Amino acid sequence: MELYYIIAVTDADRGEVMNALFREAGLPMILSMPGRGTAKNEHLAVYGLGETPKTVTCAVAGVQQAAQLTRAAKRRLFIDIPGNGILLTVPLKSVAGGKTLAYLTNDCKTGGTPHMEFKHELIVVILNEGYADFVMDAARAAGAGGGTVLHAKGTGSRRGEKFFGVSLADEKDMLYIIAHADEKAAIMRAIHENAGPGTKAGAICFTLPISSVAGLREREKDEG
Repeated sequence: MELYYIIAVTDADRGEVMNALFREAGLPMILSMPGRGTAKNEHLAVYGLGETPKTVTCAVAGVQQAAQLTRAAKRRLFIDIPGNGILLTVPLKSVAGGKTLAYLTNDCKTGGTPHMEFKHELIVVILNEGYADFVMDAARAAGAGGGTVLHAKGTGSRRGEKFFGVSLADEKDMLYIIAHADEKAAIMRAIHENAGPGTKAGAICFTLPISSVAGLREREKDEG
């Protein structure tokens, strides 16, 4: 089974076009969420994630649908040129239930395994509402470029308070940060040490592998 969770981040005024591209690719379940960018001015041309309203569009896709969507986003939105947004794919390991699989794949048979050479990873940070800039400052100090903030509401139990000193049932922000694989550990460590559990930000973070990403500038060979 070769399925991917596709995440696209664009300026809000381009969100409808991106949503239409998802539909044209035949994706059955498309989610659109408002967000905002956090990048400083010097990172705008590199990451396309400036401090402006964003639309985050997500869906599950097979390998052919993912490739079709990526081609269309490059052609229509120039997503491969830094500054026009980000499109990334996260490999899925499993799906619960045959009906769910049939729905997500339009009853098409899938085979093989997702591409597993990960040059980038998606750092997902769950933090107390209003502290996204504080967390990003810590991440930038360790080499992060920019991120996208989504608003969420926790529904966790009191167990989180016991272990982390924060309540998961409060208003939360979620922060997506794309990092080079060899920079990920330093960024996560900086977040944990400066904005982690026990601080006002109460940030908890983990990573997901990224199979492909469009919209990021490749590092120069002499960098890092």
